[in-house]
Amino acid sequence: MSKALSRRDFLSSVAAIGLVASHAPGVLAQEQPVRGGILNVHMNAEQRVVNPAIRASVDVYLVGSKIVEPLVDLDAKGQPVGVLATGWTSSPDGRTITFTLRQNVRWHDGKPFTAADVQFTAMEIWKKHLNYGTTLQKNLEAVETPDAHTAVFKYAQPMPLDLLLRALPDLGYVAPKHVYEGTNILENPANLEPIGTGPFKFARYERGQYFIADRNPDYWRTGFPYLDRIVWKFMPDKSAAAAALETGAVDLSAYTSLALADIDRLRKHPGFTVSTKGNEGNAVQNTVEFNLRRKELADLRVRRAIVHAIDTDFFIENMLYGFGRRGRGPVPQSSDFFVPGAPDLPFDRALANKLLDEAGYPRGNGPRFKLRLLPAPWGEDVSAFGTFIQQSLAEVGIQVDIVQRDAAGFLNQVYRDWDFDLATGRHQYRSDPAVSTTVWYRSGAPKGAPWTNQWGWQDDAIDRVIDQAAAELDPKARKQRYVEFVKLANEQAPVWMATDREFISVTSKALRNDHNTPRWPSSSWHDLWVKK
Repeated sequence: MSKALSRRDFLSSVAAIGLVASHAPGVLAQEQPVRGGILNVHMNAEQRVVNPAIRASVDVYLVGSKIVEPLVDLDAKGQPVGVLATGWTSSPDGRTITFTLRQNVRWHDGKPFTAADVQFTAMEIWKKHLNYGTTLQKNLEAVETPDAHTAVFKYAQPMPLDLLLRALPDLGYVAPKHVYEGTNILENPANLEPIGTGPFKFARYERGQYFIADRNPDYWRTGFPYLDRIVWKFMPDKSAAAAALETGAVDLSAYTSLALADIDRLRKHPGFTVSTKGNEGNAVQNTVEFNLRRKELADLRVRRAIVHAIDTDFFIENMLYGFGRRGRGPVPQSSDFFVPGAPDLPFDRALANKLLDEAGYPRGNGPRFKLRLLPAPWGEDVSAFGTFIQQSLAEVGIQVDIVQRDAAGFLNQVYRDWDFDLATGRHQYRSDPAVSTTVWYRSGAPKGAPWTNQWGWQDDAIDRVIDQAAAELDPKARKQRYVEFVKLANEQAPVWMATDREFISVTSKALRNDHNTPRWPSSSWHDLWVKK
């Protein structure tokens, strides 16, 4: 980092950030679970949908996954484990996948859970309405129910079993057919007051204040849950949320929902654990998104120059206090599908200047050209990275004007109206590249679909390899397809995944059995208890 863009210069325009993970949480072996108690959880943003069968989002999972259950989740080692499903098999051609369903399970209104619920949810909700689910299940033709506890998924194209099992923890929540059939699914009251099979039952919702779920006394896991109640408190004021933690009014804040400076401060507090443990299945990456309809950005040399101009290692070390790693492409380094040795675009300001000169934009008295950058309003890391991009590109003669928008404005302006030059936000990786990653690169996404290829860019080779990987049944061959995908994505750089990070939880040390799976904030919390 040159003296022209020092840490002091950066911090003069964006608040200092502190992110350091402390020791891992966990239950002590000699302790016995204690029943009862109320868990108070910080919610940064109030949700109008909390049923994860309808909407895939970490904020939805934080509430809804305690009430509504998936067919499959991840165990402590990150491997698929049955929840509402107890077993699964695939036909040799990958077009038929059969799930054996758990028996003696009841919905919270007393009706039995059956294969008809899975059939309805898959065909009418996942396939038609669930974000990412519509892509995952696009080749699903039917779900047959030969008996009440067997669901047979029929696909027009091969569906790799390992892909489906990796996707279902996020995209496999089941809704009750008798509640949704014949209704406007997206407007159904059960989207906000869900009826599920999980360890906790919806109890009360007070707009602008809280959401409450109580213990399900008829839960199918005998003896669970331990807690009597969970209260999610809506606190958009992050300073107030940090104060609530310190006074004991809140026990947990997940998904990096606090101010980053408070996260750094609370890691030194003796009453809290600040850690990324339990978030390994929810890797996030800061993005640099290009609109190739802008002639300068249609030139690959310019896109590469912009990435080379950004010293992401410096940003992570100095502004994120070492939390995270520089991204190496669309698949994060924490994934089994990570591709070491793929084409890389490391910081190199001299090369950035050279590429811009070669592209026909010589440096004169004024800027080479001007760009508008839209940072997504997802958090401090995004706004800080937007400012860092602005200052980094000034160093190579590109003037960047930052355009601030609220969430709806950002999503519409970038993904629907294409009214941007650069954008920066977050990509969330969900266990397998086919779930929520390749859509950033595959052409043909509907206009307006967030977090998809809306860049004005199409490449036959990358489309082909994405489609081949999604239908490849051999796990080793599938992984090789993703090696090809990452190589092509990094060479063309229509979007650049600049960082590899994981969400941070701030947790009271009174909690036990917390953060013991790779997507713990999105799990059921059936075994969570509080030491009194």
